[in-house]
Amino acid sequence: MNELLNKTIVGGAGDILAPKETDIKDNLYLAINGAWQAKAVIPNDRPSTGGFYDLIKGVEETLIKDFHELVKDETKIDDSELLQAVKLYQVANDTEKLHKYHQSPIMNDLRKIAKLNNLEDLSDNFVDLLKNNFVLPLQLSVDMDMKNTVKNAVYLTGANLILPDQSYYADGNKSGQKLLEKYAQVANHLLAMVGYSLEDSQKIVKQALVFDKTLVPIVKTPEEWADDIKTYNPMDFAEFVTKSSSLDLKKLVVDSVGVAPQKVINREPRYLENFDKLVNADTFENVKSWMLVRFLFAKANDLDEEFRQTAGKYQLALRGTKELLSRDKFAYHVAERNLDQVVGSYYGKKYFGEKAKADVHQMVEKMIGVYEQRLSNNDWLSEDTKKKAVLKLKKMVLKIGYPDKVEAIFSKFKVDENASLYDNLAQINKIKNEDELSKINQPVDRDKWVMPGHMVNACYDPLRNDITFPAAILQAPFYSLQQTSSENFGGIGAVIAHEISHAFDNNGAQFDELGNINNWWKKEDYATFKKLTQKMIDEFNDIPYIGKKVDGTLIVSENIADVGGLRCALEAAKGETDYNAKEFFTNWARVWRSKSTKQLDEMLLALDVHAPDSLRANVQAQNMDEFYDAFDVTEKDGMWLDKDKRVNIW
Repeated sequence: MNELLNKTIVGGAGDILAPKETDIKDNLYLAINGAWQAKAVIPNDRPSTGGFYDLIKGVEETLIKDFHELVKDETKIDDSELLQAVKLYQVANDTEKLHKYHQSPIMNDLRKIAKLNNLEDLSDNFVDLLKNNFVLPLQLSVDMDMKNTVKNAVYLTGANLILPDQSYYADGNKSGQKLLEKYAQVANHLLAMVGYSLEDSQKIVKQALVFDKTLVPIVKTPEEWADDIKTYNPMDFAEFVTKSSSLDLKKLVVDSVGVAPQKVINREPRYLENFDKLVNADTFENVKSWMLVRFLFAKANDLDEEFRQTAGKYQLALRGTKELLSRDKFAYHVAERNLDQVVGSYYGKKYFGEKAKADVHQMVEKMIGVYEQRLSNNDWLSEDTKKKAVLKLKKMVLKIGYPDKVEAIFSKFKVDENASLYDNLAQINKIKNEDELSKINQPVDRDKWVMPGHMVNACYDPLRNDITFPAAILQAPFYSLQQTSSENFGGIGAVIAHEISHAFDNNGAQFDELGNINNWWKKEDYATFKKLTQKMIDEFNDIPYIGKKVDGTLIVSENIADVGGLRCALEAAKGETDYNAKEFFTNWARVWRSKSTKQLDEMLLALDVHAPDSLRANVQAQNMDEFYDAFDVTEKDGMWLDKDKRVNIW
């Protein structure tokens, strides 16, 4: 186990449990960020603050200001799709008009659920409910076939829980108990707002919670979801249609996608095997109540401010925030979330540009070159496996800044300024759902961007073997011309190499250069890789954090990417004439500065496949020999980790 974090724990919710003056030798994260963290104030409408969050806030403020200007004079908008985003922002921000609509836009949809008298009714109406974004005990989607990525396939997913994961339902979990009580309280209030009596609402909420509880032992855990390969469970369609005596599964699929596929991909085998126990004539009323309550919660924000504030009371309790986003911010996020590529393209072109895109493209190419060199010099891979790893690297597609053009679907969105926000969003969601379901017999779009240009993030997509770096993350402290090359490599360089490393983490390593699940490894090489993966699991497993313990298995893929990214970025930094290890590790720690509410820390520890930020900064630095040399760290210091415990994979 990592010794550092048994000595000096970085507390959740911004608590500093170490002395104010901390030496890098004892705790890198606190030495760089402790003074900031002691003074940092979490905004009332956010559950956290820090490096990533400051950039998110900056992008938000910039685009809200732009939207305000564009609303004043729509003639400045020469893009018809951006005009729809601005109109949606206007509709979402018009509280006076929305108040006049109040609950009326949702009433027809609530009546659709209320009119379901039995399972036959649910089966007959299932496709209409699916396409219109209702909450259902079974969900269908269409996506790339993970074993043949030139084709699309039908995927099946079960219901999810009301609370974040199973741990919240455990006996003795006071947070979970309080959240369920708050959920029930808010649900009763929402039902009253749409006309239900107290007696009826209490019955409906009780039934909904009963069904939710039956899901707890059946749905996947976060740890199970973290294993990509285990979400791929192909099943012959003829077998699939026999899995429910309650619903007509054949009709459900054929009417949804237009054809009878040869197979479906079952993401949750345990769920489907237990489906008849969950959804049957005896449980129907509970299922119906669950659908009603979950749908009302999901759509409350789309009504007026009174509904948003009411439903938001549960979200405030869940995340530990003091107040909801202002109406301006809420309206902006409605627009950017529903027309994400449109807003991202606008942001990228205006605030990033083609020159910066070309510069970052060169940086990524350089990191790939360093990675290729490291693969070639690897001392535990056979030549055969090395060649295939390098092939995968060379076939990797780079998506930098923002796409050259947005997807055609966005041209179908037409915002009606005289209609309610609810009706506009319902229409947009239906177009999106029907478009996705229709893709079963269409060619796969490998040019699709999974992140828009205004998102402060980056990702690797194993099915497309591509890496995406949106424009918004390419700012200080990650990247700046005012920073030294070592600082930039400790920031954006490590992020870039992190995403490249995902191609070779415990999930990505099982996909080939075309994005197909395919074992391209020599048996002996993969056995060694599994041992190194286990070593990474062990390094983080059971580290104390916020009074709980880290799950090393849940976060292993991101930790493999972190250690590979940091190693590769360090090698690239060493190739520069102004290399400075202290600057490199200092900025590495700085980009992870964060301060969160206790509630968010608890939720992320249970759900997030990333390690807590302070641990990412500290533990990965401990794995680098150069860190010890740079700061003269010895066995007497808190940051010391014995050489045989240091993990380096790529």
